Amino acid sequence: MASRKQLKKDINNIIGALIEEIYLWELAHPKADIKKSEALIDESIQLFDELIAKIRANGDTPAKAHFKQIQSELVEKANGISIRLSKLA
Repeated sequence: MASRKQLKKDINNIIGALIEEIYLWELAHPKADIKKSEALIDESIQLFDELIAKIRANGDTPAKAHFKQIQSELVEKANGISIRLSKLA
């Protein structure tokens, strides 16, 4: 991970793309119950807030290791949300 600024951009881009994917799913499935997809949007926003808070709370961990941990958590949880979205259909 290059920097704090780049990590924040990555988080913003990945979570933004995930939310956009959920909105597109809602448009493609107008008769579906959107409560579940709205819950995924809420979870995505909560993930964004948690990861940004973790960036700010660096503590004693070296920045490089701390940022790698946040990056891997971002990928893991975003993939989980995406998988649950694919199961909604």
